[in-house]
Amino acid sequence: MGGRLKAIWPPILIALIVLVGWQLLVVVQDIKPYLLPSPSLIAGNFFKDIPLMWSAAFYTGSSAFLGLVFGTVLGIAAALLAQRFVLVNNLVTPLAAGLAAVPIIALTPILNNMFNITSRTPRVLVTMIIVFFPIYVNVIRGLLQVQPVQLELMRSMNASPQTVLRTLRIPNAIPFFFTGMKIAAPLAVIAALVAEYFGGPQQGLGSRIASNAANTAYGRAWAYVVASIITGLLFYLAVIAVERWAAPWTGRARSA
Repeated sequence: MGGRLKAIWPPILIALIVLVGWQLLVVVQDIKPYLLPSPSLIAGNFFKDIPLMWSAAFYTGSSAFLGLVFGTVLGIAAALLAQRFVLVNNLVTPLAAGLAAVPIIALTPILNNMFNITSRTPRVLVTMIIVFFPIYVNVIRGLLQVQPVQLELMRSMNASPQTVLRTLRIPNAIPFFFTGMKIAAPLAVIAALVAEYFGGPQQGLGSRIASNAANTAYGRAWAYVVASIITGLLFYLAVIAVERWAAPWTGRARSA
């Protein structure tokens, strides 16, 4: 318990110092809300409209979750094929890098034109594409970077490629997979949120931020930004919780 407190209190202290400094800066310099709202104004709007905040966060979070699931499954499947077939690796790796380089703001309007803009499909597809790269890159690295001694031992025992994959490559790839998930989970929220700026249903966080900013309700717009940050943190913490439950040895290895 004492170790957890030691790990938690420094970021909390820094956050408090930043918020107090932010509040003092706005008050002393008389900065207008359209330039920089004060933390007190943002907090007031957040707690006043908290049911709407959580409703919008749930809508965006569900889109992000669907994209995260589909992107993760696709990334794992592509990595499994790539480690088995060199041709697939040579084809998929440049494609994955190319997809990762495509800006969300360029990809979303194209998908909106291809699919029904009133549905979740374009947003889920954008999120899936963004998630695919970190999952694929980390999983393929874990599958391929096995110890040569272990691989030679498996070959000396005449183990089949399926046996090597099941008993050696997949266990070795698990820490890499969770590293990719820690990157992909917050990215999924960001991708879903940005995709909401380009039309479609207005229930999500991105749509609410854009509409409130356009209506000069800057305190409320920043309150939705806070809800977005909380949503991303929840995704990240969920991945950590799953990692500690499914692969607790990865945490012990880091602390060793």
